[in-house]
Amino acid sequence: MASGLAGDTRRAFTSKLIAAAAAAAALPATASGAALGQPVDSVKIVSALPLTGPSYGQAISVVHGIRLAIEEAGRRAGPFLVEYEAWDDATAATGDWDPEKTAELAQQAAFDPDVVVYIGHFASEATAIALPILNAQGLVVVNPSNSYPGLTKTAGALPQEPGVYYPAGVRSFVRVLPADDAQGAAGAAWAKTLGAATAYVIDDAARYGRPIADAFVAACPGLGIRVLGRGSLVPGATDQRALAATIRTANPDVVYFGGATASGAGQLARDLRTTGAGRHLVGPDGIRNPQFLADAGAAAEGVWATSGAVSPPAFRGPQRDWKVRFETFSGASPELYALYGYEAARVALGAIARAGAKDRNLIRDAVFSTRDFEGLLGRWGFNANGDTTDTTVTVSRASRSGDAFEWVLHEVVGAPS
Repeated sequence: MASGLAGDTRRAFTSKLIAAAAAAAALPATASGAALGQPVDSVKIVSALPLTGPSYGQAISVVHGIRLAIEEAGRRAGPFLVEYEAWDDATAATGDWDPEKTAELAQQAAFDPDVVVYIGHFASEATAIALPILNAQGLVVVNPSNSYPGLTKTAGALPQEPGVYYPAGVRSFVRVLPADDAQGAAGAAWAKTLGAATAYVIDDAARYGRPIADAFVAACPGLGIRVLGRGSLVPGATDQRALAATIRTANPDVVYFGGATASGAGQLARDLRTTGAGRHLVGPDGIRNPQFLADAGAAAEGVWATSGAVSPPAFRGPQRDWKVRFETFSGASPELYALYGYEAARVALGAIARAGAKDRNLIRDAVFSTRDFEGLLGRWGFNANGDTTDTTVTVSRASRSGDAFEWVLHEVVGAPS
């Protein structure tokens, strides 16, 4: 959720990106794959993440994951020695990733002929700036944390997305993390696990929540769940009692909410409980936060929420073994996206080895041809859009802890394909 684009922010970025993409496409192509065909002894992987400011902890954990993968490979990929540089896309002035710094780093990578894979950025907004610049020069991006659908697909995207990010006319971005809309499908699967035969679907009429709710609805027929109705929260309303009354009349087994806490999810939960509407309330990671628990109060108990990343407490089997290796290597426990940084680096190393040449076009094609990848998330690959075929998400339950509530990890599930 944190890596998604807010609606107004997306519109501002997209208008700027149209101009940026046009300018990037006009840049000289000296760093394109055709000019990189001569075999050499080394290649470079770079990452661009916020290593200054409050995101440092999560970002440096991703860096450690990347370094661990490269070290375990002996710093080799096929015939090449692999160099890795961790770049900082944040500044002290902004306290987080900086748009100008992001564009600067993208230019630096795009025109360094040794750079063949770019891992970044932490936020989808930053990637939206860098991607057109990198794409124009044939540099593939392997991303560990971006979940905004508009980077790869039209569902939940602005009209110019995702095409605005690919001025070269070919896709060059893949993500090892499921996009936000996978949570909707996983939410439907969880509703079925709860025994639901009927559902009522609510969204927040925003670009984060609506595509997630759409995905929930689309997955229901294949699971034998009948959607009894669809509605949206009333913007700015002090209560959602009228909507809750409508849902109570429909009498669904599950109420699914696609949206964020800030849209009024806590009040919705209160009004649903008051009217006795729905036996279960399920939502995405937009509500999996302390603020929802505070807003909902006693009505939070038993609410279910999905999350698009597998967190360390949910690690199983090989993931637990990897966690031990990571802690030995880095001296710290992995943060949420560290595993995804590790997987991104392994994808990059495998693609470089299969390409066998210092050619960005060949390496990009090798990345996109990743199929049946045996990773820490199971066996997966990329589709033609650049999305992972892995749809693993975690499910947490709001549970009472003393006088308060907390989110407790309950299960790891997959979205139906």
